[in-house]
Amino acid sequence: MPVIERNAVRQTVITTFEMTPGTCQDLIEALTKAYADFISKQPGFISAGLHVNDAQTRIANYAQWERREDFQAMLRSPEMRKHTRLFNDLCKSFEPVMYDVAATFD
Repeated sequence: MPVIERNAVRQTVITTFEMTPGTCQDLIEALTKAYADFISKQPGFISAGLHVNDAQTRIANYAQWERREDFQAMLRSPEMRKHTRLFNDLCKSFEPVMYDVAATFD
């Protein structure tokens, strides 16, 4: 489960995907498979969540890793490169961006 708190010692990665409604479900299935089979088993993985907009034209993926280097190592692996090629085929664009939590509100 994600823990969102300022000054936490973890890396937050938010990836946005842009696609057509016709490929949204295929991309969700590919992302779910990648997390189940590979990503969630990598060193440093903490948690992730997938969010879909109402029009099914955008997916936001929120993930947490213990360290920036853990996330980068996973991205560079041959297995992840295979998944990335499939994601690229299913969407117009996607971009993973690393963030630090600046503030939280309850």
